[in-house]
Amino acid sequence: MDRFIKASDQKGYQDIFGEDYELLEYLAFGKLTLDKGGSFTADTGSYETALVILRGTASLETEGQNWNELGGRESVFSGKATTVYIPCQSSYQVVADTDVQIAVCKVKAEEKFEPFVVKPDDIVVHKRGEKQWNRTVCDIIADNADGRVHRMVLGETINEAGQWSGYPPHKHDGEFSPEEPNLEEIYHYQVNPEQGFGVQHHYTKDGKIDTAHPIRHGDSFAIDIGYHPVGAAGGYQVYYLWFMAGESGRKLNPYEDPDHKWLHDK
Repeated sequence: MDRFIKASDQKGYQDIFGEDYELLEYLAFGKLTLDKGGSFTADTGSYETALVILRGTASLETEGQNWNELGGRESVFSGKATTVYIPCQSSYQVVADTDVQIAVCKVKAEEKFEPFVVKPDDIVVHKRGEKQWNRTVCDIIADNADGRVHRMVLGETINEAGQWSGYPPHKHDGEFSPEEPNLEEIYHYQVNPEQGFGVQHHYTKDGKIDTAHPIRHGDSFAIDIGYHPVGAAGGYQVYYLWFMAGESGRKLNPYEDPDHKWLHDK
């Protein structure tokens, strides 16, 4: 079963990692692309859902609440996200005020909370890394959502040209529990300029997984186990939307590959 899914331009809703995707127990992911004036209606079922507006502007109605003209960034590289959290066992409708593209991030949930909007000014921005692994990390649904969501943790990362993230390599598959959390994760990438590329390395210490995927604009990746550093090619920024959930709660404490910890001291 493929963990890495190449981009496919498709209008309407595109299921990328469906709710029946066998490698993930808690996560599912899709992308919604609407022309101006278009609409989309769906039920969340057993998944709490975050709609991350990647570009464009949309209005949304759910659970008796209405929000108009949300979003507005031209691309993921031109500003921070606007995101709508929709609880499980809910219905929602999206109407495109402009041409719009929305990431649909789904996390298995049993508790129903209230819907809310995370606006750009609500996002917590971190400058992380050093040397050749500098990146900008934007927490959208993280500590700021304690008590407001069941399992979801979600954000965006931008690697500057030639830089790495998820580095030194880390993982969070619960192998060294309880110190290491057990969290699945999904990445969705974009590249600036769009003809550029990056690389997604994925490996386990036993060698059963040791692959590298070329990142192109619009690709997606499911992470059930293993280390997963991301590199941007020279001259190109690489963005990825990330979200995660699992059996160990919402606290993040990634486990770094011991072979590469020395990089902190270099």
